[in-house]
Amino acid sequence: MESFWEKKSLEEMTIEEWEALCDGCAKCCLHKIEDDETGQVYYTRVACQLLDVDQCRCMDYENRSKFVSDCLQLTPKAVRENDWLPKSCAYRRLAEGRGLPWWHPLISGKQITVPKICSASFGKILPEKRIDLSQLEGLIIDWFEED
Repeated sequence: MESFWEKKSLEEMTIEEWEALCDGCAKCCLHKIEDDETGQVYYTRVACQLLDVDQCRCMDYENRSKFVSDCLQLTPKAVRENDWLPKSCAYRRLAEGRGLPWWHPLISGKQITVPKICSASFGKILPEKRIDLSQLEGLIIDWFEED
């Protein structure tokens, strides 16, 4: 029997189905730097001010855009237009026709299988409030799996 993510497009999903796609890796909550010349996006080890770095969860998900003006509300259109989403992101994977990986909670049935950037890099992710954001270039990372 096909699951909802296999038979529905991103546009056809309910809010509950859409939210269930998020694996909670928190990679999208890290500050990123885009190279103006090449367009390449680099992740930093600095988390959004609302990310609880111990739980890998937004501390005020429902109201996040009130506190973080550049927090992007993911929509099917935004997923297709923003190539900064990690290659492992379920939204991006489905938009690209790649399906969900074995470790995704909707496949495995367990959140513990998610290779969370926060837990996999305990002590490496820094809360935004402890960082001078003008120093982001010195905090670029390359230590998490992309897919």
